[in-house]
Amino acid sequence: MLRYVTASVLGAIATIGLLTLMQAVIADPKPAEAAPYQGHLVEWVRLLEDRELVTTKRVEERIPLPDEPPPNPPPPTIVDGGTGHIEITGPRDPTPETDSGFLTFAADGEYLPITRVEPIYPRRALMRGVEGYVLLEFVVTRTGTVRDPVVLVAEPPGYFDRAALNAVLKFKYLPRVVDGVAMDVPGVRARLLFEIDEP
Repeated sequence: MLRYVTASVLGAIATIGLLTLMQAVIADPKPAEAAPYQGHLVEWVRLLEDRELVTTKRVEERIPLPDEPPPNPPPPTIVDGGTGHIEITGPRDPTPETDSGFLTFAADGEYLPITRVEPIYPRRALMRGVEGYVLLEFVVTRTGTVRDPVVLVAEPPGYFDRAALNAVLKFKYLPRVVDGVAMDVPGVRARLLFEIDEP
């Protein structure tokens, strides 16, 4: 017990001694006297000048309109990206079968392509530098999708068939409408060209 009391007293003395020493180190022996301020005060005064009010009139120029409208610009040209080229022809049978559709439309009309997906160039043909085309025939359904695509002609055979079939299945159409009823359109043909872009 005596050890604890002795240690506590010595610890308190050491702590008080260190705090006093730190205070002496940071204390300034002579406080600095404040020197009198010898600066000059500057007063800024803005003088208002009398100015005449200047007004300007805005003159509007009227550009005369031409007597004739400008000619229509030429239609834009479509640049082929080299992955394939698509040519779509109408059905081979002018009197397609009519299905009683579940979709009704306000106006009659022929089928119209909405989305044409370019085919992906097959890697095997690209590595060998092979170009060609595929002629397909399919049915445009009354919902606007493609059904039953068939390869009619493939040149060279076996290279581009699968890529062409995959691309045609992604085509979208506005369906043919007769008397307010959407109909399937069989015999629609599409020719997909596969050409390699020259660098």
